Amino acid sequence: MTLLECKHLTKTFDRKTVLDDINLKIEPGKIYGLLGKNGAGKTTLIKLINDLLTPDSGEIKFKKKPIGANSKSHISYLPERTYLDKNMRANQAIKMFEEFYEDFDKGRAYKLLEDLGLDAESKISKMSKGMQEKLQLILVMSRDADLYVLDEPLGGVDPATRDYILDTILSNFKEGSSVIISTHLISDIERILDEVVFIEKGQIALADNADKLRSKEKASIDEIFRRMFNAKKTN
Repeated sequence: MTLLECKHLTKTFDRKTVLDDINLKIEPGKIYGLLGKNGAGKTTLIKLINDLLTPDSGEIKFKKKPIGANSKSHISYLPERTYLDKNMRANQAIKMFEEFYEDFDKGRAYKLLEDLGLDAESKISKMSKGMQEKLQLILVMSRDADLYVLDEPLGGVDPATRDYILDTILSNFKEGSSVIISTHLISDIERILDEVVFIEKGQIALADNADKLRSKEKASIDEIFRRMFNAKKTN
């Protein structure tokens, strides 16, 4: 069964078309890279998937049903910007997620907290931007969700930490679940991707299996993207 399907999605802001006739299927058990430059429409698509925006036209279905309250209980979402109360401590944020989500695994959260070098007693307001993003990733990946949607999960961390975070993502989603990772840091993330979706100016320019695409073009995903859109390397 297709996990999530977007059909003919269109979204405009102030008469500007941000997404234009988007069609996309997310199948179970795969990691998808939603790849594009800043401003390409990635975050708008992610907000639509998470029912935070309403499309002007088209529809989104999760397990063949329209997205809504039911889908939110099965989709774990990491927004681009933190929404956590800065006055909370890390352990308080974990408690909040445990109370709010039935699928939250507190033991996994504390294990990841230790692995990523965060103190459970640390106040969020005292954490660096990168530490806050690590905490938010821990909370998101500690759910036993069917779909994880991560918007720029590497944006605020140093290059040395990125590989560790990617390994954290790889090892902490349940079998049969899928992951959508939105990023413009393509070279950093492409090693974990099963499928790639190139988005440019609100349209899907290419969607393909990552290994097949690399073999066909005899190049990395990052090189293929820059070749297609003449994009300057951003990392």
